[in-house]
Amino acid sequence: MKFLLMSLISHRPDPISQEKKSPAERLRDVVDTAVLAEELGFDGFAVGERHEDPFISSSPPVVLSNIAARTSTIGLFTAVTTLSLLDPVRAFEDYSTLDNLSGGRLELIIGKGNGTAQAELFHVTAEDQWDRNREAYELFRTLWASENVTWNGQFRPSLTNAKALPRPLQDRIRIWHGSATSQESVDLAAYYGDPIFSANVTNPIQPYAELIRHYRERWAHYGRRPEDALVGAGTAGFHVAPTSQEAVAAYRFTFESRLAAQRQAGLPVVFDSLEDLVERSSALIGSPEQVIDKVGRYHEQFGHEVIHLSADADGVTPCQQRRSLELFQSDVAPVLRERIRSRPLSANKYSPKEVLV
Repeated sequence: MKFLLMSLISHRPDPISQEKKSPAERLRDVVDTAVLAEELGFDGFAVGERHEDPFISSSPPVVLSNIAARTSTIGLFTAVTTLSLLDPVRAFEDYSTLDNLSGGRLELIIGKGNGTAQAELFHVTAEDQWDRNREAYELFRTLWASENVTWNGQFRPSLTNAKALPRPLQDRIRIWHGSATSQESVDLAAYYGDPIFSANVTNPIQPYAELIRHYRERWAHYGRRPEDALVGAGTAGFHVAPTSQEAVAAYRFTFESRLAAQRQAGLPVVFDSLEDLVERSSALIGSPEQVIDKVGRYHEQFGHEVIHLSADADGVTPCQQRRSLELFQSDVAPVLRERIRSRPLSANKYSPKEVLV
């Protein structure tokens, strides 16, 4: 199994001190965490894309380029690239440049995006976001594969023998399709033979497992080998400590702060207590043995090979976060890597070939 840390780069007052860092300080924190992730042995680091408060993750390729400059081996991911909002030519140029600068360590997770701000900033609505996402992906994919492109679409000007530069380092980049509960994303992934990354955050396991089953059904419908399907999944929370009591105690303030923010924003509450979150959600909060057991139970339903864990330390101290990450790498990751086979990431392409581990 492969393990990513992921940040949406939330920008809120610290729930303990109530001090709010500047955007520059918060962005540096994320880059520093990515450097630490490489030092500890994580396989990848993912940066989200959001265009509204309380996030400052509007430019993943810029943040990932900074991470690329300070690291050498860790895989670089987006989580997600909202192609429905972007000019696919501009997106190709940004990510092709990043692919070259990083030495071919880039993988994308794409999605349609969400939130009301995207309609205000980009004039993309619920009615057209799926069509925009599909069209942008098809053009982005074509640009990556072909040096000269002639193309016509609905949402951007046509191209005639167009050449987008620079050409990428990777001949074919791995593009995951981020999904929550809608079938459109997994249908598109299965059609093109691409992997999916289940959000696996807001609800209990059932709707996510159902969507992954649908993905595998559509995969087979297009005549693909079942063993070639590739699945990743997120987690609803993360904190590891030597005992479950210590982990729950350390994470309680984080949970209560997020629950209060949900209620203030009028969002539906699915898990109304920390104990409920630990029991029914994908959150990995507990001792190493408990985390290993939960990942195993989810793997029985998903068959996933990659998971991402939150890189943000809201409500816990930096020392607590570091101890959690260190304990995960020393006591959890080795066991799961041995038990669950996984394919190499793009970061492995330009180093000696990796076997399934």
